[in-house]
Amino acid sequence: MRIMLADRPKSRSGLKILAGLLPFLAPYRRRLVVAGIALLIAAGATLAMPYGFRQLIDLGFSSAGAVQTTSVNLTFIALFGIACVLAVATAARFYMVSWLGERVTSDIRNAVYAHVLRQSPEFFEVTQTGEVLSRLTTDTTLIQTVVGTSISMALRNLLLLAGGLLMMFFTSIKLSAIIIVMLVSVIIPIVLIGRRVRKLSRASQDRIADASGLAGERLNGISVVQSFAHEALEAAQFGKAVERAFGAAIDRVRARALLTVTAILLVFGAIVFVLWLGAHAVIEGRMSAGELGQFILYAAIVAGAIGALSETLGDAQRAAGASERLLELLAERSPIVSPAKPLALPRGTANGAQLQIAALNFRYPSRPDQPALADFSLDVASGETIAIVGPSGAGKTTLFQLLLRFYDPQSGHILLNGIDIRQLELKALREAIGIVPQDTVVFSADAMENIRYGRPEASDDEVIAAARQAAAHEFIEKLPDGYRSFLGERGVRLSGGQRQRIAIARALLKNPPLLLLDEATSALDAESERLVQHALEAAMIGRTTLVIAHRLATVQRATRIVVMEHGRIVETGTHATLVESGGLYAQLAALQFTTH
Repeated sequence: MRIMLADRPKSRSGLKILAGLLPFLAPYRRRLVVAGIALLIAAGATLAMPYGFRQLIDLGFSSAGAVQTTSVNLTFIALFGIACVLAVATAARFYMVSWLGERVTSDIRNAVYAHVLRQSPEFFEVTQTGEVLSRLTTDTTLIQTVVGTSISMALRNLLLLAGGLLMMFFTSIKLSAIIIVMLVSVIIPIVLIGRRVRKLSRASQDRIADASGLAGERLNGISVVQSFAHEALEAAQFGKAVERAFGAAIDRVRARALLTVTAILLVFGAIVFVLWLGAHAVIEGRMSAGELGQFILYAAIVAGAIGALSETLGDAQRAAGASERLLELLAERSPIVSPAKPLALPRGTANGAQLQIAALNFRYPSRPDQPALADFSLDVASGETIAIVGPSGAGKTTLFQLLLRFYDPQSGHILLNGIDIRQLELKALREAIGIVPQDTVVFSADAMENIRYGRPEASDDEVIAAARQAAAHEFIEKLPDGYRSFLGERGVRLSGGQRQRIAIARALLKNPPLLLLDEATSALDAESERLVQHALEAAMIGRTTLVIAHRLATVQRATRIVVMEHGRIVETGTHATLVESGGLYAQLAALQFTTH
């Protein structure tokens, strides 16, 4: 994520980053406790095994006759009992931590997705949706591996390491002291290589996200790609992105392989040297065979624990990179938020909402040197229909975005029914406004659910009534499954005009006091426009409507026409008076008549 990567804070240790996941684990304390108890029992059973073998060697094989047989039988019965305890405890630990991994991963995905949905358009100006999806899928899968497996294995091996070292000292202080000194000397290179693994893991995940973002963007515009015959070009670009991700992944794998070989060679080399000393101690009679056997088994447990820890350290470092990316995303704060103590929105009159816009000045965050609106003021009475016209880039759509509080102006204010919209809860504000955007969005669901998106609690009959009002009922009825017909991703099974009528029906079903129409009939043919125009005229009754339009058929029916240029209002009046004045509106009208 470009803005995040640029503003990323100084790197923190892997453990500190993973500690950021603790709030997601906190609700499941009981399961954590059960998993911890199972972990302790399993580790204890593992550490009891070498002591049982020492008893077998020193007592069973050194005795004679019935005593020897009895000792061997009892020892093996005890070892089998320990194995049973170990099996049950290990299975319980595995189930609990796997459940926690799946649960925490699901919670993180939900939290990240819900958080992203609350971000302002400013966030999406600098963020690819494919990159967000990569974090929701790839990164959370890595965290699932760590929470569900690696953390449990790391704790298990830490317990085995600590318990094994303790029992080694209990068996032979001299040999244990030597091996501790040698093990400490090998930890330093392991830690240094582990830090490099985390850094490379972060880079690998970033490259995967880049590839996902590129693919998502191109697939969303597949019709453009194919119309320009750029399939091979886009495949090549994606291939380059994949190769960059592959190169970053190989760097990570290479560093992790180096971590593994370093840990195993150094640790086992130290243990073999100490065991050589122990063998001489048995030959010289300073240690029994059973004690050496016990020491060897504990040394093997310690070596295995350190080797496993190097493996889980690699997983943990990789997950730390993923966690860092997700936590950065969760740390993003939208500049557009509901006030701490929102005011209630007055109902207004039966004729819709009253709108007062005073001295608005606004520049997009991504274009701070270019004013989008400059000293814009407009009063709209309840029930009025205001047509907003002007050349492209005049600020018409920007005005709608400010009304919906997608952005806040740098100065000025907007009052809805006498209340500053910044004092309203975002949900209440946006529920009072219906919009039909120029770029129609149709979701990959059926026609019924796409229209019902305007008011989720609406009945089927209400949905059908809204479709009739928007002149959409006839073509929906002709679909293979009628209102239950799947419309395809982004409504690819519909024409542009059909998609726009779906969007109009959605807005009409919402039945808001303030209706915003952004070129609502731009994608319609003449016949469909005539049908929808009648529907919109009926829909405008009892509500305040702002219409962005270029077609005079729409403009002429407005109560007032507001003409914008360079973010300012340059003319206001009716169609007739503005044509007579010979200003910008007259030029636009003449151009349209000449063109058509």
